Amino acid sequence: MGQQRAERSYQARCLDISIDRPFEDFRQQYEQAVPAYDTAAFNALVARDAPWDDVLALMRERAPHDFLLYWSSGDLQPMMKLAGDPLRCVEYLMGNHTTAERMFRHDPAVMLYAPLRTVISDGPDGGVRFIIEQPSRALGSFGVDAIHEVGVELDRKVAALLAHLRVPVPAHLSE
Repeated sequence: MGQQRAERSYQARCLDISIDRPFEDFRQQYEQAVPAYDTAAFNALVARDAPWDDVLALMRERAPHDFLLYWSSGDLQPMMKLAGDPLRCVEYLMGNHTTAERMFRHDPAVMLYAPLRTVISDGPDGGVRFIIEQPSRALGSFGVDAIHEVGVELDRKVAALLAHLRVPVPAHLSE
């Protein structure tokens, strides 16, 4: 029987990136670069018990920047405005299940951190921001080299996505 881990610790690094565009413009650019997960297309692969190569091919086709959006909260502002909070905020789960599988095979608990959680919001002092935790920090906490390596790869993929979106890329993502 495998060793039980009661807890693991890591120091998170929250990357809070200032965006030089209006909220809705950046949100639209992000959602174009990271398209929505097509449930029907991927469920069709499961229904026909497709080979993994078909899943990889569909992901390459559907995720031009290595990520899909699995979920979005939609703009939270209408609800929060009822409490007097006027700031806009959209939360997302962004990922790539073929990348996640490369960690899952070592420890399914990695799904706690995959997909990645991202936020686009108004800043409390004005401006727009994109927020994400550095993937390699959480994934490195598993103590499995293969999982940590994928976490570092995810750092680089996030950096490439940010570069595509023409926003500042934190140096921590390419260390």
